[in-house]
Amino acid sequence: MATSLDVIDGFPHISGHEQRLEEVTSAITNEQVANPFKGTRAAFACVLHMHQPLVPAGKDLKTAPIIGNLEWMMRNQGIGDNHNAPVMQYCYERMGDYIPKMVDAGCQPRIMLEYSGTLLFGLRQMGAHQVLEKLKVITTDDRYRDCVEWVGCPWGHAVAPSTPVFDYRRHVKAFQHHFATLFGVDALKRVKGFSPSEMALPNHPDVCYEFVKTLKDCGYRWVLVQEHSVEKPDGTTLTQKHIPHLLVARNSAGDTATITAIIKTQGSDTKLVGQMQPYYEAQSTAAQPLGGCSVPPLVTQIADGENGGVMMNEFPPKFAQVMAEAAGPSSNADVRPMNVTEYLRHLDNLGVGEDDYPCVQPVLQHRVWARMAGSGPDALAAAIESAKAEDSRFHMEGGSWTNNISWVKGYDNLLGPMERVSAEFSRKVGDDVDTSERRYRKALFHLLCSQTSCFRFWGQGLFVDYGLEIVRRLEEILKHDF
Repeated sequence: MATSLDVIDGFPHISGHEQRLEEVTSAITNEQVANPFKGTRAAFACVLHMHQPLVPAGKDLKTAPIIGNLEWMMRNQGIGDNHNAPVMQYCYERMGDYIPKMVDAGCQPRIMLEYSGTLLFGLRQMGAHQVLEKLKVITTDDRYRDCVEWVGCPWGHAVAPSTPVFDYRRHVKAFQHHFATLFGVDALKRVKGFSPSEMALPNHPDVCYEFVKTLKDCGYRWVLVQEHSVEKPDGTTLTQKHIPHLLVARNSAGDTATITAIIKTQGSDTKLVGQMQPYYEAQSTAAQPLGGCSVPPLVTQIADGENGGVMMNEFPPKFAQVMAEAAGPSSNADVRPMNVTEYLRHLDNLGVGEDDYPCVQPVLQHRVWARMAGSGPDALAAAIESAKAEDSRFHMEGGSWTNNISWVKGYDNLLGPMERVSAEFSRKVGDDVDTSERRYRKALFHLLCSQTSCFRFWGQGLFVDYGLEIVRRLEEILKHDF
């Protein structure tokens, strides 16, 4: 493995500089925009989500090294769909080729990138240094600064509704550490948006409050949410899906945390981005009133950047075609690509801010608040049980990109051990541990890896075994190192 700042003592650089990064991410930047939205009738934004888990891949799980799933696929291309591994690897790299080529041709493309920490470490671990170097160029070179926006995420691709809230905060901070060591603190300052894994938004009031508070404490300005995972305060569905909203998270004690929410419409379908659907949907929209102004709508979608034939084969030429039409040197289009933070800066310069955004809350919370008598966890628990008694479909398991998968039900065989070892981690490690110590980073690495959503997506089988094995290793680390 080549020497690099993002790897230390064999582990990803995911801790040790908490105070410095808090100073970096809390800095407020107010960038002026000349002629906000001039000539823009509507805008569209696309996010590419990239992820591979880290797994103990080998004949004997108890002794197998933890490596990236992509590396395992590369080594075993004769199994299943593993022949796609080289194509997938190039999918992680290709924006580093496309963006400079387009800019050199006079185009001003826009794309948003979200890479999990496990993928970034796995790429380094397997020696795919050219992928990271190309990403670094389009991230740090001023020529591409407006073209590429990175979006933050939990380092280990953990789902917020069922990950212990203190661990989720560790994921968020770990990603910021890792990103800064890869691309620099100046690049980290510009990461103002957050994409929750699986679009999973907690709807349990106390959990959602901690989720939003974590994002705000870590310097994030906005979060991407699935349209059917939120509701209006009166419990009705959203009507203005293409303007920013204010996500209001209230806990059982009456405390409130808020953050700008960008609405992703429809379910999970790579064709939405693969065929650049947001561009065509934006063409059918019109200006909307917001904060006393008439503003262009923003149509936003996210999709896996590497999965399936559409993203592997159809997306590249379609992306090039749409960017040439909407942002090419001879384009006079009034529907334009615009990354989310760029869009919000335009609103800032019009004097439109969070106080003007319509409010939303996590789905089903209206039923809870309507039954809440008093305050505190006990009153909340009683309100939830009352709602469940009236409707067997009622749940506090969060909202996601799909309504037919729960990230809680059916996972007791994994969630139980995960929760147990999480509690042991907090008990053993304590609050005064030196987070720059190798033993802490080693334990944190295993904790975050064990909470990857892939280990429960399938419900049973090898990936669940992977998760349980990482939990077992963490238990051994906590027993012998602390």
